[in-house]
Amino acid sequence: MLVDLGDPAGRSAWTVTADDGRTFAVFVLDGGALRVCDAACPHLAGPLVEGRVRGTELRCPWHGHRFDLDTGACRSSALFALAVHPVVEVDGRPHADVGPEP
Repeated sequence: MLVDLGDPAGRSAWTVTADDGRTFAVFVLDGGALRVCDAACPHLAGPLVEGRVRGTELRCPWHGHRFDLDTGACRSSALFALAVHPVVEVDGRPHADVGPEP
């Protein structure tokens, strides 16, 4: 399933919702590259869109778990991994490929 990410102009982080109700966080990295991940932290569902991004590392605002936005690997605990989703262009607009409906 593809989810339209909207226009990133002037934004650094926001959420989008797929037609099936799933919510995703979108981040603009330095240089303008977009990264998309599940909106809730896999630890205790903290709002990742409120997290801090440095390079490709996202830090959860609730408990500080650190995730690699390229791979989803958690750099602070082997117990967690974040679902990350590829960004593709469709008719000149960015979309996230979030996979099939659950």
